[in-house]
Amino acid sequence: MSDVNTAGEGDVVEESTVIQQARAVVFQAPQQLAVEPVTLIEPGPEDVVVDIHYSGISTGTERLLWTGTMPYFPGLGYPLVPGYESVGRVVAAGPESGRSVGDLLFVPGASCFNEARGVFGGAASRVVIGGQRGVAIPESLGERGVLLALAATAWHAVAPAPPQLIIGHGVLGRLMARIGTLLGEPPTVWETNEQRRGGALGYTVVDPSEDDRQDYPRICDVSGDSRLLDTLISRLGRNGEVVLAGFYSQPLSFEFAQAFMREASIRIAAEWQRADLEAVMARITSGALDLSGLITHRHGVEAADAAYRIAFNDPECLKMILDWREG
Repeated sequence: MSDVNTAGEGDVVEESTVIQQARAVVFQAPQQLAVEPVTLIEPGPEDVVVDIHYSGISTGTERLLWTGTMPYFPGLGYPLVPGYESVGRVVAAGPESGRSVGDLLFVPGASCFNEARGVFGGAASRVVIGGQRGVAIPESLGERGVLLALAATAWHAVAPAPPQLIIGHGVLGRLMARIGTLLGEPPTVWETNEQRRGGALGYTVVDPSEDDRQDYPRICDVSGDSRLLDTLISRLGRNGEVVLAGFYSQPLSFEFAQAFMREASIRIAAEWQRADLEAVMARITSGALDLSGLITHRHGVEAADAAYRIAFNDPECLKMILDWREG
């Protein structure tokens, strides 16, 4: 990176051993985690170097990487650095990056490590990313900035046509329900775990056994449970739609007859787009979309192994974040 702006004498580009050193959460293999030193790729003129303050742990895709059950996609392999929910500050900015030293950014992952794959690469003390890949956020958002990826995912899935029923009351399900309520269609949410039924803001959360409705126009599933499709189709009205917004490690199948009788549709909500992120940012900064009560657990980086196990196994943990500031 030439003609770079830096955040102090310790970050000048000539001292590449400084600018290119970091620590990262590394999955060496399924269920084998360590926080290890890594080196970063050389930044280019369009890149920024970001010191990460917080990274969130995803209980969807990261759980699959942790267990080794993630379906194959290009770039997948171990050792890897997970994470796509990070917030950090720019400490060096290339002349074509469009960013300045000191900017606070949401970082949706990175692929910048020499010793490990970046899948998704945000769980590190420092990363190199394209300046336009990061999203500037207000200082007031702080650690809640890690929620932007899930908020954009929720918006992408439900904003075009809000569902009347959502399956799952984790962070993603709560964000979908809050967005639906914001758009004037408070949904019903199914949640089988009693510990997760609290925290509703303007919508209803019930055990599935308490709901006998069978004419839902639209149902959105965020559970990741590939066995639920027949159950959900049975709850649709005619011309109803099931939106699959979870990530599924097993093949999905359904009985054709009941779907045929309802002339049902199945839609897959793919990865969020930049427009989704901009839409939720506007509503978060205006105060219309509330992110309170979603981050429930925090750990320092040295406790990363315990943090991941809690995030994946404790039903009281909605969102776990790692604090990199003193790691």
